[in-house]
Amino acid sequence: MLNLAVAQIDMAMREGEESIQTLSESFTSMIASVSTIAQTAGQLQCRDENAGVITIIEQEGADVSAKMQASIMAFQFYDKLSQRLSHVNHALEALGELVGDQGRLYNPHEWTGLQGKIRARYSMREEQEMFDALLSGATIEQALQIGIKAMHEAEDDDIELF
Repeated sequence: MLNLAVAQIDMAMREGEESIQTLSESFTSMIASVSTIAQTAGQLQCRDENAGVITIIEQEGADVSAKMQASIMAFQFYDKLSQRLSHVNHALEALGELVGDQGRLYNPHEWTGLQGKIRARYSMREEQEMFDALLSGATIEQALQIGIKAMHEAEDDDIELF
């Protein structure tokens, strides 16, 4: 069952990655097209007669480009989601290996090693803090609150390396 969960997470990540890639490429292409439209409008003859139209095209083009760039940046959530799911995937896979090996299953050192292996993969502070909280006896809800708080603090810092 753990292997099934790992496979399902992996499949979802692959499907999502393809969709996000397609959307990002589409938005990037549209930004280039809008830029070309705005530049072409600036080259129209009878510039004085068409000044109002040209201005509208340029302003609207700039507005659409800005919105598309903001959309591309919003897709960055997928990077974090993908990274989190990858960590879950690896943790479940390692857990499956441990519980599937009777020689390791009842060895406390193996469980401690598994915990260390899982913790070492976490690169985002909120993941590390949630993991530590759960190992310290926090409930899932308490750990989530700790993770949410750490995530908001990271957003406030506006710099996050992962």
